[in-house]
Amino acid sequence: MNARPLFLSLLWLALLSARPVCAAGPDVPNQLSDADRKAGWHLLFDGRTTSGWKGFGKPAMPAQGWVVEDGWLKHTAKGGGGDIITTELFVDFELRWDWRVAPGANSGVKYFIDEKRGAPIGHEYQLIDDALHPDALVGPKRQTGSLYDALPPGERELHPPGTVNTSAVIVRGNHVEHWLNGHQILSYELGSAEMITAKAASKFKNEARWGTKFPTPILLQDHGDEIFFRNLRILPLH
Repeated sequence: MNARPLFLSLLWLALLSARPVCAAGPDVPNQLSDADRKAGWHLLFDGRTTSGWKGFGKPAMPAQGWVVEDGWLKHTAKGGGGDIITTELFVDFELRWDWRVAPGANSGVKYFIDEKRGAPIGHEYQLIDDALHPDALVGPKRQTGSLYDALPPGERELHPPGTVNTSAVIVRGNHVEHWLNGHQILSYELGSAEMITAKAASKFKNEARWGTKFPTPILLQDHGDEIFFRNLRILPLH
């Protein structure tokens, strides 16, 4: 038997299996492979219902604003409804999702959220039209992939409004990472000098629990604009 074809086949399989974190969503949206399930991944959105979600500070999903459309969890422009959160809490985790925003739109994914405090203030992975939304024009700390108003993202490969991006947040101990389209764009350590300085210069400087870690739901923001989410999945890290 010629060893070269076998070697090339094995090399190709190895390259396929070495896909970087959040490089692309599953081949079939909103589904887990057998390998994903074995690894411990859980779907947060099944592509058909809003099971596992509720309004922030509310007992159930809002009656307006959020809809399931063609396998996407969509917030309609000016639809109302408010922010929504998972009914389950997480501590250490890897969260991945696909998303796309309409031109000029603004939203975000938040974590380290305490529902009991009465306001959806926490750490936000910003999702926004960097070119058109006024908040993004304030500067990098309010642009896509930033830790909103605290830390800017690094070099990014950002797809334009109307097209799909894939993001991830990883929380392990005090270490947190933001990813975009297969690349790490930001990392920080809770309690570090960098974070203390960033908080002092942000709108969260007087928020006692901002910058600390505790069990958290995942929050999808209603900022009044149109945004789509799919392939929302989470891997608890132990």
